[in-house]
Amino acid sequence: REERRKKKGKDKGEKVLFDSKAASLSSSGSGSSPALSAVDPASQPGELTTFSNVGSIVILLVMMFLVLFAVHCTWVTSNAYSSPSVVLATTNHDGSRNILDDFREAYFWLRQNTPDHARVMSWWDYGYQIAGMANRTTLVDNNTWNNSHIALVGKAMSSTEEKAYVIMRSLGVDYVLVIFGGMIGYSGDDINKFLWMVRIAEGEHPQDIKETSYFTPQGEFRVDASGSPVLLNCLMYKLAYFRFGEVQAGFGQPNGYDRTRNVEIGNKNIKLTYLEEAYTSEHWLVRIYRVKEPVNVVRSYNQLRAIKHKRKFFPKKTSSKKRGTIRNKFEVTKGRKPKAAKGKAKKKKN
Repeated sequence: REERRKKKGKDKGEKVLFDSKAASLSSSGSGSSPALSAVDPASQPGELTTFSNVGSIVILLVMMFLVLFAVHCTWVTSNAYSSPSVVLATTNHDGSRNILDDFREAYFWLRQNTPDHARVMSWWDYGYQIAGMANRTTLVDNNTWNNSHIALVGKAMSSTEEKAYVIMRSLGVDYVLVIFGGMIGYSGDDINKFLWMVRIAEGEHPQDIKETSYFTPQGEFRVDASGSPVLLNCLMYKLAYFRFGEVQAGFGQPNGYDRTRNVEIGNKNIKLTYLEEAYTSEHWLVRIYRVKEPVNVVRSYNQLRAIKHKRKFFPKKTSSKKRGTIRNKFEVTKGRKPKAAKGKAKKKKN
């Protein structure tokens, strides 16, 4: 028994010495044998806990990023896509919102202050809005299948006032509506769309409209004093900048300073001969002009053809008990067949 106890004590001492040597070799990194440098992972629980903590932090950061991304997408969609184009909104320096309701105000004015049969000429972008909100007839609208009609409106906008008046009279135009953003810095106005009017008009009327005539010799489209004389005297330029040369748009800026193009307009002394200003919205965003009537000519809006109706019609029937009525029956006037000429009649007989 004593010999067995001695052997067990020796074995335990050897194991303790072996474990201490392995630990010292692994800490110093000098061990060349993988068996001596191997460490049981179960003997180091602190490293596992730190690894799990780092993983959970990364997962939380990814989840927070996804939530913020969803919130940002919802905000962008609500502001950019869901907001109507009729009502404009801007943000002040203090974060408050400023609502620009010029479009609806102008359409309401058209509805209340113009005859029901009035025709409005504008670019096709506003056709459905004028028809739906102002209940007035437009020459062109968002249904752009009639390219020749749109080109005719573009020709009138890009021509001089005298030539445009002939076109408007042939189309029966009563009012002209233009969008001008030079006062508030609105970039979607008709001046920025004007080159498309010229291009479409040139496609249908290449002899009368040339796109190169509206650019400077350097090939620039400018509305200041260095702009093309054809541009400075066309109808669109006059209707957009009429009386704008008398207005100071901002502090420290000269009169007639276009805040959209950031230039001072070149033609400040604009006078209209065949049109007159009828309405300008609060922020000068929508401008409406009335087409003057020719001298000694009064337009008649009476119906050219009128159909007479009968209130009741009693048809002839064999039985007096069965009597019916037909309302609003058309009254047809019977005519005679024209007689043939004598020469033709003789030829037929022959």
